[in-house]
Amino acid sequence: MSKEKKLTTAAGIPVSDNQNSLTAGERGPTLLQDHHLLEKLAHFNRERIPERVVHAKAAGAHGVFTVTNDITKYTKAKIFSEVGKKTEVFGRFSTVAGEKGSADTVRDVRGFALKFYTEEGNWDMVGNNTPVFFIRDAIKFPDFIHTQKRVPQTNLRSETMWWDFWSQVPESLHQVTILFSDRGIPKGIPYMNGYGSHTYSFINSKKERFWVKFHFKTQQGIQNMACEDAERIAGEDPDYHTRQLFEAIERGEYPKWTFKVQIMPEDDAKSYRWNPFDLTKVWPHADYPLIEVGVMEMNRNPENYFAEVEQSAFSPANVVPGISFSPCKMLQARIFAYADAHRYRLGANFESLPINRPRAAEVHNYQRDGSMRFDDNGGSAVNYEPNSFGGPEADAAFKEPPLKISGDADKYDQKRGAADDYVQPGNLYRLMPPDEQKRLVENIAGTLKKVPKKIQDKMIEHFSRADKNYGNAVARELGLK
Repeated sequence: MSKEKKLTTAAGIPVSDNQNSLTAGERGPTLLQDHHLLEKLAHFNRERIPERVVHAKAAGAHGVFTVTNDITKYTKAKIFSEVGKKTEVFGRFSTVAGEKGSADTVRDVRGFALKFYTEEGNWDMVGNNTPVFFIRDAIKFPDFIHTQKRVPQTNLRSETMWWDFWSQVPESLHQVTILFSDRGIPKGIPYMNGYGSHTYSFINSKKERFWVKFHFKTQQGIQNMACEDAERIAGEDPDYHTRQLFEAIERGEYPKWTFKVQIMPEDDAKSYRWNPFDLTKVWPHADYPLIEVGVMEMNRNPENYFAEVEQSAFSPANVVPGISFSPCKMLQARIFAYADAHRYRLGANFESLPINRPRAAEVHNYQRDGSMRFDDNGGSAVNYEPNSFGGPEADAAFKEPPLKISGDADKYDQKRGAADDYVQPGNLYRLMPPDEQKRLVENIAGTLKKVPKKIQDKMIEHFSRADKNYGNAVARELGLK
């Protein structure tokens, strides 16, 4: 029989009574000196940290990544240093627009965030289940997310806000087509792909740079959910995807993804037919084929949701030697925005929380103080540099090769509505079999019919520029000429 545990306060002080408040007499008022009562109430008021502005609803799991193919000619990252090497990973899989209590089976993009605990520090691969996004310049990100949230006056979601924004941002058409296709409602987390979406870079031991796209291909196969099933399940079991992943892992049915990359030599970016750093476009596989890297298996459930899933914090800024950034305008902003969001939500020391703390690499820096500093705060070690007392120093061996930059500093017009913005959405529509095209059109019209006609007309024009049949089909479904 296990030893009986004594209830204590957070300070370790034994609690004499957890059923009754301290009062002045049986009917008297509660006394302020009941510190246990005050602690319970004060802690309860603070149990809910601010939820994420986006990606608030999520499931999470632990797993392992195993290298299956040698890519060391492209990158010196030690996570890929030898075939067979294993690295611990934690994944968080989320919807985007809904609040923490929203349903899993809504039509939405899914977040696909992975934290690899490498020997050189944490690599955070913070992506989605789609290879593109709605915008390509982060200055529009707050505006876009506002359209996906709630109307300030009514606190209701608004299809008019969605389509009004998209009708004036035609580069979103590629992502809109994916969102309203069958893939807009995955059957479950194991049945969707994950993508880094942005272009990143690999750097090898010769200091050569390659541009790279990350792909996590589900080994369970792509499976999606019919609209009517998704709507029914949203009412019956709003946590369907969360439950499904947890129970599958408990049964030993571990979902797996094959990690693949597309590699572009650095100089190719100068002459490639599209801007390779434009987040609204993909690199066709015919141009840059997929190269297998390894297999990721999710095989262990969290012991505590708050500690491991809610407090997990991912940032595209977390790259390790051999993996780096690109000129993608969205990525450049996310490098700042994600870590800053975590500092607001979790505090300045969020990287020290157990779920975020590096597993193998030692941490040595000059950061001190701040809320939730629960280690020794650097002890008596020096907190400035340069110093004469043996403090940590930078190592030039990790310096990246210079990135060539040209052009004047300016705010360059995006040239919205250029032909390039319609090529890939049109190709995607034409790749779909007729039955999937029909469902895509019905899904679009189901929400577009609720918005003013002038916005409908703008969208019909965009669909038609991508593919004339695409535009005609949506117009017919809306009852327009």
